[in-house]
Amino acid sequence: MPTANATRTMTGGEAMAEMLRLHETGPMFGMGGFQLLPFYDACRRLGLRHYLINDERCGAFAADAYARVTNRPGVADGTLGPGATNLATGMAEAFNAGMPMICITGDTNREFSWKNMTQEARQLEVLRPLAKEVIRVEVIKRIPELFRRAFAVATSGRPGPVVIDVPEDIAHGSFDFDADDFWVDPGTLKAQARRSRPAAEDIARAAALLAHAERPLILAGGGVHISEAYGALLSLAEAEGIPVAHTMSGKGAIACTHPLSAGVFGRYDRIANAMIAESDCLLVVGCKLGEIATKRFSLFNGGTPLIHLDVVAEEIGRTTRADVALVGDARCGLEDLRAALGGDAAHRAAWTAQVPVRMDAWRESAREKLEATERPINIGRLMGELNRILPADAVLVADGGFAGHWGGLLFDTKQAGRGFVADRGFASIGYGVPGGIGAQLGVGKTRRVVAMTGDGGFNMSLGDLETARRVGAALVVCVFNNAASGYVKALQHAVFGPGAYQSSDLVEMDYAAIAQAMGCKGIRVEDPEQLADALRAGLANTETPTVLDIIVTRDPARMLPAADNRTLKVEKGDRPV
Repeated sequence: MPTANATRTMTGGEAMAEMLRLHETGPMFGMGGFQLLPFYDACRRLGLRHYLINDERCGAFAADAYARVTNRPGVADGTLGPGATNLATGMAEAFNAGMPMICITGDTNREFSWKNMTQEARQLEVLRPLAKEVIRVEVIKRIPELFRRAFAVATSGRPGPVVIDVPEDIAHGSFDFDADDFWVDPGTLKAQARRSRPAAEDIARAAALLAHAERPLILAGGGVHISEAYGALLSLAEAEGIPVAHTMSGKGAIACTHPLSAGVFGRYDRIANAMIAESDCLLVVGCKLGEIATKRFSLFNGGTPLIHLDVVAEEIGRTTRADVALVGDARCGLEDLRAALGGDAAHRAAWTAQVPVRMDAWRESAREKLEATERPINIGRLMGELNRILPADAVLVADGGFAGHWGGLLFDTKQAGRGFVADRGFASIGYGVPGGIGAQLGVGKTRRVVAMTGDGGFNMSLGDLETARRVGAALVVCVFNNAASGYVKALQHAVFGPGAYQSSDLVEMDYAAIAQAMGCKGIRVEDPEQLADALRAGLANTETPTVLDIIVTRDPARMLPAADNRTLKVEKGDRPV
């Protein structure tokens, strides 16, 4: 007769922590409350890395950035009510960007729910639209099963956040678990899990279009990073002689320094928008073709054949006509296209030869920004120094607002991979510091992380500089100090004219002094000739976070890296858009 399975008496919190341990979970970020106390205690006893965060929104941002550089689910938690609802903004970022995330929320004791429990709210109704799935644990013995489900959902298809809602009595209660219930599917530990391939007949149609094209162009989005499709993309591009442009999220799909790199396309571009106009076949990979990528839906003419490869079928044709829909994983689809094509790039030699020539011309035109000597400092000069000084394996994190736009346009990745992290899913301000923390913990101490943020974004999250110091994340934070909500002020200037500024000015602060008072290294930079030494000093400091307080231009006409296409109609006398 079969022997009975062994049992383990555990609290719900212990079972939760054990499942996270089995899933090889990395750093977790949260702020505890009574509902999840057994979970926190179990994390302590199991040696899991759980870090107190000073704001749950920052915890979700840190988890998001960790997921971006590792493709493993970031984990954040919040207690009942405000803790849970504070996760919403970071969850929206991860949901829109396709980042795997597990968000654990404490909830009321079910015996007393909806009897005016302290901090009680309809939190799941708030979070449900921002999650791939919301899982409420109603039966304690199902914790192992439901955690497996959460990781499977978070890492498969287009990844995203999953909420696990745990009532107080579930976390504090105990149960004799069957020891055999504690197992994991190793295929769901990271994205891209459970890959799927496009249909063979669709690959054949796409290959036929590409084979006959003289001027094809690949447009790479963030899905290339999620799929880790770098090798497949480079193999196809080099074998077939196809240049590659990228979105801000797709930067690093191939190295920006590669001779086939056409740079960013969309609202801001180097040479890619002109090449899109000249192309006779476009291959879009892992990109939703949203507002910024399509230059507010004006970039594509509808006459050029367009092949769209995406893991989410309903994204294809959503904003831009697609002639061939390839539904499946980016890496698998690119591998299949490579196999279906002949590998003949000779007839495109003239097309591909244009790319480095055009890029050299663009770099010459950008030299004024990249090497600017003016005071206050031109942000372009900072980007030039970062391009020169950062190691190839460094990670640049860009906050929402113009940090992302300057970085997206002017920063060069030197190798394929997620070397540029920008919160373009939701573009919330305040991502820089917590995103830098998550990225630094994700890549480890031997790789350097630099985060860029405006003074407005830094004000939102500077409390978590203390978190960075406490957890040993010795990142370098570059604060664009222009005493303003710069992106808004620049748009007000473009739309309404000089002097028409409302609610966009800040009091100038000495952020270097603030950093020093918080036990970090602080360097105030007012002269562009000091930038290189300040960056090197920050990168050399691996003991504490470093804040570079960079005094940048106060001229709203010079705050953006290029013209914002949304303001062009104003110049023609139309109403602002």
